[in-house]
Amino acid sequence: MFVPARVKRVLRRMIERTGAGARFFIEREHGVVGPFGRPDAPWNCAVLESADEVAKSLAQVRRLGLPPMADLPKNWDSLAALDLILRTTDKSARVFDAGGEWYSMILPWLFLYGYRHLTAGNLVFEETIRRGSIVYEHSDLTRTKFTDGSLDVVTCLSVIEHGVDLEAYFREMSRILRSGGLLVTSTDYLETPVDTRGQVAYGVPIHVFSKEEIERALTLAARHGFALVSDLALHSKARVVRWEPFGLRYTFVVFALRKA
Repeated sequence: MFVPARVKRVLRRMIERTGAGARFFIEREHGVVGPFGRPDAPWNCAVLESADEVAKSLAQVRRLGLPPMADLPKNWDSLAALDLILRTTDKSARVFDAGGEWYSMILPWLFLYGYRHLTAGNLVFEETIRRGSIVYEHSDLTRTKFTDGSLDVVTCLSVIEHGVDLEAYFREMSRILRSGGLLVTSTDYLETPVDTRGQVAYGVPIHVFSKEEIERALTLAARHGFALVSDLALHSKARVVRWEPFGLRYTFVVFALRKA
């Protein structure tokens, strides 16, 4: 995902501020005064099926007064995660964004709704950096520092397609989440296999999950004690997402799991 340097600077400055300072910054930079009300994004187990869904997600983010994702389709799955977390947890929840980046928005959004136990872990972070209530730290999402059952929510948005070992992923998420905890995962998807022509991004082969692969992943998750929070229909041939540098078209899938 290409993120302009200016956008990175804006996001970094935003998360450096807390409380009223964060609100003032967002009002000034984005022309908004939110957040107002709660999101209405019940598609926590779904496939992105149209450009209209992308546009409506972006409009809702702006209406709520939240800074949007620079990669516009990513507002769709991030908004679904936000909606589910706000509906099923309270502000004391401990949230880990596995594979989160500076430009990821789920933790800054939760911060604006009053959540304060927020950590993003990624191999790209060379040191631990705190920005207000959000901690950014070096972390392998298959071998984290968290103690057993210590987290309420884990989000992992557009990460597992980048060479993540799914067996190790679901095993570790099951270990660190409490009973009843939530795991919200999204990834690149198309019902039928996509020929990525051997191209490489972020140091690993590009991969787009197929329907069969997602079904296998859900079976694997079930073996580690996870179950879908709602039904997931994987029948869609929409190609809503374009990755222009690599000439690829596909879509996204998001699936929320609850630990038994």
